[in-house]
Amino acid sequence: MRFRLTPALFLLLWLLFACDLSRASDLALIGAKIYPSPTERPIENGAILMHDGHILAVGPSATVKIPRYAEVIDCKGLVVTAGFWNSHVHILTPGLLHAERLSSEQIASGLQEMLTRWGFTTVFDIASVLDNATLIRRRIESGEVKGPRILTVGEPFYAKGGTPIYIRGFLEANHINMPEVESAAQARERVRQQIRDGADGIKIFVDSVEENGILTMPGDLARAIVDESHRAGKPVFAHVSNNHGIEVAVQSGVDILAHTTPADDLWSPAFADRLKAANMALTPTLTLWEVQGQ
Repeated sequence: MRFRLTPALFLLLWLLFACDLSRASDLALIGAKIYPSPTERPIENGAILMHDGHILAVGPSATVKIPRYAEVIDCKGLVVTAGFWNSHVHILTPGLLHAERLSSEQIASGLQEMLTRWGFTTVFDIASVLDNATLIRRRIESGEVKGPRILTVGEPFYAKGGTPIYIRGFLEANHINMPEVESAAQARERVRQQIRDGADGIKIFVDSVEENGILTMPGDLARAIVDESHRAGKPVFAHVSNNHGIEVAVQSGVDILAHTTPADDLWSPAFADRLKAANMALTPTLTLWEVQGQ
């Protein structure tokens, strides 16, 4: 099922995320067509009841009891969907880096620009600075900052010499250190440390674009990272650039490919069946190569 973000839906999402719900303890949205999830039938003439910014009830308007003093918004002709997930974001924008120096308003503005204005209520940050991402998350959870639920992998894992050439200048300019790993033992210990520090998953650059070509992470190193992550019950994302990298990702047991590859010919129905058999998911990032990569 595909949703079209109409101006009316943008307005409703703005109401949900931008309004200060603390001004009224109870808020009711009535008369909307509600999609509770992609797998459930829509609720015609539905109602949503919220108290102090938390959803208490969702259902047909006839069955949801609205408190007498609730603020009521007539949503007839509008559509409400469950909050969107974005499983490929990077909390590395200038407006969100070094969050310890930023006001709550500055962080909220950065999150609004990148995420919440589009209706994203949960995101998986799959490469950033772990301390910075978890600090922003804590400020959201405390109620200080308005923003989405954040899951993060923190710093990605690069093999020795595998920091991508296109990110080196950015890291240096922003005084960010993302260490490379040289051995399986070092990689396993770093996985354990990042999870102790709050990582919800691990990201490996199976392929890294370098000046003279693509550097692929050794299979034994990838397998050590994946095994240690799975031992802690955490998923592993993989950045790949070609068929060789995809093979390493599949053989090492990676859970999610972070995107497709811009070239090579592996993306066939048979290969899709192979990924499915390996319980591997794909975040397609449909505009990455033809739009964002230009």
